[in-house]
Amino acid sequence: MKPSKQTVNKLIEEATKVREHAYAPYSKFAVGAAVMCENGHIFGGCNVENVALGLSICAERSAIVKAFSEGCRDIEVIAIVADSPSPSSPCGICRQVFYEFNPNMIVVLANLQGDAIIKSASDLLPYAFKRHRENDSLEPDKVKKS
Repeated sequence: MKPSKQTVNKLIEEATKVREHAYAPYSKFAVGAAVMCENGHIFGGCNVENVALGLSICAERSAIVKAFSEGCRDIEVIAIVADSPSPSSPCGICRQVFYEFNPNMIVVLANLQGDAIIKSASDLLPYAFKRHRENDSLEPDKVKKS
């Protein structure tokens, strides 16, 4: 379901705020992200780089991990904000993470100039790796025991 304009604007605002906390000394490309869970709670995250680039974490995954650490398992929308000429697209790793938790997750790509594009995780990653489990639950206590 497409989020309301008010929800989109709130998430863009939150992502813009948290972007200010990014640690991007190598790329100089600060990114902020905000996720909204089904219950309306919002969690933000920013990119945090490391000189060993493989150890860096994108803003999108930072926000998702924060939401999960607080008990949110039902992310519906994510907004991603960067200072770029047009809205910046998430990396492949982030796209796969979106798909893992909600193939229908709404993804709002925005820049500081007010441009925005709205897609779904499935739109961004049409041939995603998929889970094929009998008991397909994100809740640890609902995993089928052998």
